[in-house]
Amino acid sequence: MAKAAATSISIAPELRRLSLTRTAASSSSSLRFGQFGSTYGVRNRSLRISAASMSTVAPEKISPASFLHQKESGVLHFVKYHGLGNDFIMVDNRDSSEPKVTQEQAVKLCDRNFGVGGDGVIFVMPGINGTDYTMRIFNSDGSEPEMCGNGVRCFAKFIAELENLQGKHSFTVQTGAGLIIPEIQEDGQVKVDMGEPILRAQDVPTKLPGNKGDSVVKAELVVDGVCWNATCVSMGNPHCVTFGTTGAQNLKVDELNLLEIGPKFEHHEVFPARTNTEFVEVFSRSHLKMRVWERGAGATLACGTGACAVVVAAVLEGRADRKCRVDLPGGPLEIEWKEEDNHIYMSGPAEVAFFGAAPL
Repeated sequence: MAKAAATSISIAPELRRLSLTRTAASSSSSLRFGQFGSTYGVRNRSLRISAASMSTVAPEKISPASFLHQKESGVLHFVKYHGLGNDFIMVDNRDSSEPKVTQEQAVKLCDRNFGVGGDGVIFVMPGINGTDYTMRIFNSDGSEPEMCGNGVRCFAKFIAELENLQGKHSFTVQTGAGLIIPEIQEDGQVKVDMGEPILRAQDVPTKLPGNKGDSVVKAELVVDGVCWNATCVSMGNPHCVTFGTTGAQNLKVDELNLLEIGPKFEHHEVFPARTNTEFVEVFSRSHLKMRVWERGAGATLACGTGACAVVVAAVLEGRADRKCRVDLPGGPLEIEWKEEDNHIYMSGPAEVAFFGAAPL
């Protein structure tokens, strides 16, 4: 690229909500590069874009609602959010009960080389059964999970942006796992009532026989010739939680070859709906560390439902108390399984990464 022809744009720190949407040649089209167009980051304090033979105008500050409501045939306007690095393409779908993106399009959008990049696409849809909103998700492989803990925190923050809400607010959200109630805190963190864990083996679902009543707790599971201890929990989506192989000492999760072992758990024959798998290291009765292989998304930086399942499993196996910090590759979550109502409460962050527009 010839330096003389390059154009650079610096964005002031205070312009957090923005999109570069105009060029000198056209006042209505987005700056685009490649198949899915360009997306403009706001996580860093300064964004620099260089392009040969390109003229630009200064970025304008706009609200999420006005940006997302731009009408351009064949173009999806979105906001990218992440919860501890578990990232999602958020779509304002409040005007329709049908997703604006197909599962095949979601796969392309989530591609980190040829698309926007993400662990999934999340749709904010009209509420049903008396709820405020409905949340649907397409994973990066096109499958549709019942729920996503990090995703529902992003969902709540996205709603607050769309509705221009300030301070503490809660919503009722219908998901494939049932009713979920996220609450935005004064400090910007999101606390989510994740409901009750499901422990009955056939409801998780798993074909492993119950060994603690109807529940599967610290059961032997042979994966690729190795015997692991497994506890099965559903948070509306299935989880297999393991603290290590049979007879071994405390698992060191950083030493795992997750890319090799993860798929073997996910597609194991004892999990008819496949499974999310959490590998857990115990630091103390209130401090756990996990790595996760997510069904339909692979190795991710965080999994909210997985962190909840880990605390449930740790309590059932006698390894931890009901309130724990759970360290994930993307950062920590605070999880509490309350004895008085049997509900699990998850607290953690959700942040905007950038706004963007992509052709479908």
